[in-house]
Amino acid sequence: MNTVRAGATLPVAEHTKPHGEPIDGLAPTERRWAMLVIILGLIVAVLDGTIVNLALPGIARELQASPSQSIWVVNAYQIATLVMLLPLASLGDLVGYRRVYLVGMAVFTLSSLAATFANSLGTLIAARAFQGLGAAGIMSVNAALVRLTYPSSQLGKGMAINSLVVATSSVAGPSVAAAILSVASWPWLFAINVPLGIVTFALGMRALPFNRVAPAAGLRFSPVDVTLNILMFSLVFLGVDRLGVREGPVQGAAGAAGSVGSQASAWAILAAGVAVGVVYLMRQRKQAVPLFPIDLLRIPVFALSMGTSVAAFCAQMLAYIALPFLLLEVYGRSHIEAGLLITAWPLAIVVMAPIAGRLIGRYPDGLLGGIGLALLASGLALLAALPAHPGNADIAWRMALCGLGFGLFQSPNNHTIVTSPPAHRSGAASGMLGTARLTGQTLGAVVLAAVFSLWSPHGGHGPVVALVLAASFAAVAAVFSTLRLKTTSHGN
Repeated sequence: MNTVRAGATLPVAEHTKPHGEPIDGLAPTERRWAMLVIILGLIVAVLDGTIVNLALPGIARELQASPSQSIWVVNAYQIATLVMLLPLASLGDLVGYRRVYLVGMAVFTLSSLAATFANSLGTLIAARAFQGLGAAGIMSVNAALVRLTYPSSQLGKGMAINSLVVATSSVAGPSVAAAILSVASWPWLFAINVPLGIVTFALGMRALPFNRVAPAAGLRFSPVDVTLNILMFSLVFLGVDRLGVREGPVQGAAGAAGSVGSQASAWAILAAGVAVGVVYLMRQRKQAVPLFPIDLLRIPVFALSMGTSVAAFCAQMLAYIALPFLLLEVYGRSHIEAGLLITAWPLAIVVMAPIAGRLIGRYPDGLLGGIGLALLASGLALLAALPAHPGNADIAWRMALCGLGFGLFQSPNNHTIVTSPPAHRSGAASGMLGTARLTGQTLGAVVLAAVFSLWSPHGGHGPVVALVLAASFAAVAAVFSTLRLKTTSHGN
């Protein structure tokens, strides 16, 4: 097997005390510049996951493609990001988070330039896949760089900033796209990344910290493991996509006439992904430092935090897809009204994230997460129990309760995931943040597909059942979070 084995310690001279003891975080001025780089990279990587959606009809029309073909402009980005998060996180442990981040930003910027001048759908899809690869480089080591940037006493603040940036960027994509498309054509959606990428790369060369500890003994980068990782996540993603949840959860999963074969093939692809995953994880159990960090999952507080994250993001995905059907088809809201009402959720996250950051360290992460997820479960249950003719205020405060709960959970949970492993495995922990989020969202999409195949969303039963299940997953996440209070593996 061709592997790259961990080598010597990376350059650390400027980040150590006279006797070689690692400095805890950067000095305030250096910290601000490093966080600026980290935030800029995170903004462009998260934004580009959704910024293209609004332009798909125009792209399909101009490049003479069908809607089903044009959706691969989105899929290529998302799949490339998903499958490379863990490999690049592991590579960050091996060669340095700074290096992976900067190469990721360079790839992202160059591929954005290629997408700007793409004159065929195939070229655009290829450029988007490389964009996703670059985004994976940025996001896979993002949290590990935050851990290097902040002293441990202030790391909660850094994680709260991360949560705030992700929440804001996630909802800003359609608005940013609408603003650009109102004055320019779709290639400018990619062109704006080029100057931002150049500036971020230049600043990152000066401001991002180096790794401060040697790679773990036995750490290696195996092409076989990377291939299995790619196959596992790709097959799961493609199976969910074929269920029709992401672009049309009703039509693809409702069991309409003529859809049985498509549904069977979708579940077959999912099953293949699970089968590859079993082989992959069995192989990982034999590795001293596995690519899929089974070693970290043996840390009780880390495993519980991952379970918390997966269940919480499953609840979020169930709700996010079910709510538009509830608001549009059951309660008769317009698209604008529905969009504004749903926006109360992410806005509440933006409000809560800095508050949660200040509470980290004062109270146990498990307690904060448990309270937040209990609020989320309550909000989801209240949405499922809305009266027959609710007012906008009735809907909005329930949405805000969900967002406040999610915001209170996210930063403390991320803080535990990043800080519970040893420093030399910070990259793997950072990669697991994104993997947990995407795994939870994928699970939520699969569950929703099953719900909509049994209960039609048009009469209201499907969305209500989905919200009840979402509340149940949030409650399970709350249990996982509070169980962390009984562990002794983590300081807080």
